[in-house]
Amino acid sequence: MTITEDQVNAAQQAWCDGLIAIGKIHQAAGNFRATAASLINDLYDYSEGVVFFKPTMAHGKQTFRATSKGALSYFVGGDPDFPDDKGFALQPWARVCYENNAAENGIQIHGNIAITMGNVYLTDYHHNEIMVDKTFAFRLCPDQRLRLCVHKSALPYSPTN
Repeated sequence: MTITEDQVNAAQQAWCDGLIAIGKIHQAAGNFRATAASLINDLYDYSEGVVFFKPTMAHGKQTFRATSKGALSYFVGGDPDFPDDKGFALQPWARVCYENNAAENGIQIHGNIAITMGNVYLTDYHHNEIMVDKTFAFRLCPDQRLRLCVHKSALPYSPTN
């Protein structure tokens, strides 16, 4: 099966929607940890492959999240093994959207791998927006689902004057 741009866009949208859902469930005092774990299982390739995950707000010895446990901590916090994690998805975010704007078409498809580059825009309920640079690479898994094998996001470079 060949990966399509529609599949890539659907996978990115699922990531955006999942981030919003985690925050909403947290606000409603629901089981946000289970929701986040499900999102990671559905959208990241930890169970069958290797994932290179560099979250936006991670630093130091825990910059990279090579395990689903590390990814879960980044999104929802509360893990003593990752004491600096506050729970990025718990903001909560009112709106999350993406652009594949690194080139005219910020999606490249190479066999069972699709790569995207561009920006993610996150807006909180006070209408504050942050933009992060992102690179996502998706692998077409044996169950025919796209899962992230690379997720790198960072705040844009801002030169000092």
